[in-house]
Amino acid sequence: MNEWNIQSRAHACEACAQPFADQQLYHTLLLDEKAGLRRSDICEPCRQKQSAADARSRAGFISHWQGIFEVPPPVVDAIQKETAETVLRKVIEQNDPQHMAAAYILAVMLERKRILKVKEQIKRDGRRIFIYEQPKTGDIFTIADPNLRLDQLEQVQRDVAQLLEHGLNPAPAAAAPAPAAETSGAENETAPTPAEEPAPAN
Repeated sequence: MNEWNIQSRAHACEACAQPFADQQLYHTLLLDEKAGLRRSDICEPCRQKQSAADARSRAGFISHWQGIFEVPPPVVDAIQKETAETVLRKVIEQNDPQHMAAAYILAVMLERKRILKVKEQIKRDGRRIFIYEQPKTGDIFTIADPNLRLDQLEQVQRDVAQLLEHGLNPAPAAAAPAPAAETSGAENETAPTPAEEPAPAN
């Protein structure tokens, strides 16, 4: 299976099916199942009915953390500038292996900017997998370490810069040069120093 994906936070408790209220405490369990990694979101009352030992004894248990549920803001129908996070989401949704290294670098950039937090670091099928969370949305990003070699880093950083400047599917160039446009903000996104890697959160 592809070891990079996004799993959104549930809007209701998996155990009792009660919808989460705004600012309600919830718990996330990360489970390793045959089909892949799966998150399970449960409310505090259901969590209290089971001990920590019970949770850890569940088949495939990997990790547990808690968060505060926030009601998603209304969708605004407006054109928004591409950011490292929106590019990362599109790259993962497209599920193209050629962008795996770029997804990893984008995740590292977002972790350094404190937009994503490393919740867990595991090994699966001999590969290192980082579990990131977007605290504001509760979304989980599963990103595989591509084990980049030094001779690959320059090309990957060029790929990341291209994605940030032009997006995932840039429109074909016009025959005549386009007039100068305002900067999109992508120029401010710089790829991280490749020698460094994200460290798991405490």
